[in-house]
Amino acid sequence: MKMKLQPSIVLLLLLVAVRLPSASSDDQLVLGKPLSPSTTIISDGGAFALGFFSPSNSTTSASSRDGLYLGIWYSGITELTVVWVANRESPIVTIPRRPPSASTPSGPTLALTNDSNLVLTDADGRVVWATDVVVAAAHTPGVAVLTNAGNLVLRSPNGTTLWQSFDHPTDTFLPGMKIRIARPGPFLVSWKGPGDPAPGRFAYGIDPSTSLQLFTWNGSRPMWRSGAWTGYSVASEYVASASAVVSLAVVDTDEDSYVAFALSDAAPRTRYVITHSGSLELQSWKSGGAGWHTLGRWPPHDCSRYDYCGPFGYCDNTDAPPACKCLPGFEPASPDEWRSGRFLLGCRRKEELRCGVSNGDGEGFLAVPDMKVPDRFVVIANTGATGCAAECARNCSCVAYAHANLSSSSRGDATRCLVWLGDLIDAKKLGGSAAASDTLHLRVPGVSTAGRKKERNKMKIVLPVIAGVVLVLACLSIVIWACKSKGSKQKHNNFNRLIGLGDLSTCEGFGTGSPNEGFEFSLLSFRDIAALTNNFHTSHMIGQGGFGKVYKAVLDGREVAIKRLSRNSDQGMTEFRNEVVLIAKLQHRNLVSLVGCCSEGDEKLLIYEYMPNKSLDALLFNNSGETMLDWPTRFRIIKGVAKGLLYLHQDSRLKIIHRDLKASNVLLDEEMRPKIADFGMARMFGENQQKADTKRVVGTYGYMAPEYAMRGIFSTKSDVYSFGVLTLEVVSGVKISSTDRTMEFENLIAYAWNLWKDRKTNDLVDSNIVGTCVHDEALLCVQMGLLCVQDNPNDRPTMSYVMFILENISATLPIPNQPVFFAHTNNQVENVTGDTQNSKNNLTLTILEGR
Repeated sequence: MKMKLQPSIVLLLLLVAVRLPSASSDDQLVLGKPLSPSTTIISDGGAFALGFFSPSNSTTSASSRDGLYLGIWYSGITELTVVWVANRESPIVTIPRRPPSASTPSGPTLALTNDSNLVLTDADGRVVWATDVVVAAAHTPGVAVLTNAGNLVLRSPNGTTLWQSFDHPTDTFLPGMKIRIARPGPFLVSWKGPGDPAPGRFAYGIDPSTSLQLFTWNGSRPMWRSGAWTGYSVASEYVASASAVVSLAVVDTDEDSYVAFALSDAAPRTRYVITHSGSLELQSWKSGGAGWHTLGRWPPHDCSRYDYCGPFGYCDNTDAPPACKCLPGFEPASPDEWRSGRFLLGCRRKEELRCGVSNGDGEGFLAVPDMKVPDRFVVIANTGATGCAAECARNCSCVAYAHANLSSSSRGDATRCLVWLGDLIDAKKLGGSAAASDTLHLRVPGVSTAGRKKERNKMKIVLPVIAGVVLVLACLSIVIWACKSKGSKQKHNNFNRLIGLGDLSTCEGFGTGSPNEGFEFSLLSFRDIAALTNNFHTSHMIGQGGFGKVYKAVLDGREVAIKRLSRNSDQGMTEFRNEVVLIAKLQHRNLVSLVGCCSEGDEKLLIYEYMPNKSLDALLFNNSGETMLDWPTRFRIIKGVAKGLLYLHQDSRLKIIHRDLKASNVLLDEEMRPKIADFGMARMFGENQQKADTKRVVGTYGYMAPEYAMRGIFSTKSDVYSFGVLTLEVVSGVKISSTDRTMEFENLIAYAWNLWKDRKTNDLVDSNIVGTCVHDEALLCVQMGLLCVQDNPNDRPTMSYVMFILENISATLPIPNQPVFFAHTNNQVENVTGDTQNSKNNLTLTILEGR
């Protein structure tokens, strides 16, 4: 049966035929048959295509007015993924500046010339890009072939390679490419943005100083380092499955020396790419056309960033999560900075070296195994292990050495001796099976042979003495423990009677097995607290609210804040109990600490550590037009609150839902470190409990999740919603209920959504911090905030996912759904993409798969 096509369908088919370039059945470009925007060349196996593309609209269509590029991309997949660009600095204008003539083409072309060069011309016939092959004048023109590996090769008639795109890569490292050790420096250079192939700031390549390690750079500043080559032929290996293996190899032969990577036969399409946001990623195409999956990312976390732990510090990759530590014999140069998570100053020696001092106690080298050795080493060629140690020992400036036997070397150097003459930077502790691991021999005082003999003689005397002391202490400990056990039980009973709790394990909302002992805080009398505050004199008062008043005092030499609950306050015994039990048992740097409490008659008082910078809302929403909170401080506050919530939801022994997270319940210490406070509304969940409901909805409207405000259902995702609101407030400096800047929109969420949808997210950033703002971080926070305030709790991320994104700013983000304030007021929900790949937002957004 014949089908009759409607005129509209015929017209549509004609438009599609005009818009899409046709595929050539040949994989070659020959003299006299140029490539035009309407055609492509497909490799012999169908894996890659060569043609014109326009990245601004993410399609292979060659009709965009924004400019065309000649490139190579993966063929046969649903997502345009360009692996090589010829004219990345010179996009072709598709509209000619003058009418075409017999001597000029009607559009851009790629042609093979008589001298065996490829020449790319625009619509006016001007050369935009060309190869630089030099051949004899009588040479017969060759042929350009696109191989199934994605390599565009110019070959002479006898098959000699004259030029190939693999020697001139852009941002992608493909199987078969070679990073030649003889050509150190940048190898891959990122795109400038998601829709701009022009060279960006970030690069990946061989270390120019030693040719023994790989780097990523931001301009000239190192961002990540692979570690020195240890002699293994396979530098790293990723096993995706039993049949899919990706290997990065160092090839060092008499003919050539280079780094390459290879795939097993069953592996899917896989590539390394330096992204426009600065990370090096190993990506693999998902089966079924689901998109690119990131197998690995470098640096994988902050601790792996170049020199993150400072001089003589190292990143311990065996910890979860990885953390900065000092090398043996060293301690933090600034303990306060180290405790607050700032490691730039690194570590200093506990005891100075005495090299060359005749009456010194001696020095030696301490072996530190399984290390990625530090950067800035000096290579001593053809030196064995003994000679390497001797070279370092005789030079008082040498602080460490490492040695390896190279498995194969074409440079006549079968060994590798590395020595360090200054600060040790960018070291890392690796797993014992890591191919890049080395043993670092660290120069420290007091480990010479003579020193070890002296130590053994001392131990013969000291050990018996220690044994006797330990025995006496053990006996005393048993007696003290017996006395304390009796006193502890009495103290616990007194504590329960003091605040009227009864048996904590049977209290509502605390479940069985709740902690009811080991409270480490003071139980003060009302008289003592009155004396501390001069009978609650107004000169001691530092704040007040519906709950009561807050006073500043000094307790045992420590500044404290005393909250005296009002008799008329909504915060009753249940809330008071929550504060005492939860804060006392939860210990985290981003949670406020409880120092003591008092409950006598109608008087209920809580004593906290004093926060000199008060609450976040006091600094964020002040009316002075000035702010103490620059962008780096705000970003630290967002991450600090996220860490505190993650601890409550996942990392503590208890699973706690805060239920009242807001700016006024985030306090700031002297270092502007955020601490979550006010656990009066908090509830504890059982280990496997996912959600609960209540008939008594408490909290602050605007911060409440929709399911909690309307149906009384709460879970960890309720806190995630509150965190999203708080994040938007911190970025914008606008209160959730404010209408000063949100104009005609219902509230801050509606305002933020509209700006994001219209790709004007930068307009949301507080005007007071534009000068200090890192826009990539701000855009990430807005995107994350909108994900957290989604209507459906299942669509909101977990706090562990939030923390991962905040620590890995280059990670991909899902697209948020329309917030509840839109979905419930308009029957038609727009299909939006917001600040996506075509915008100025440097984040890559992907659709989040169902959980």
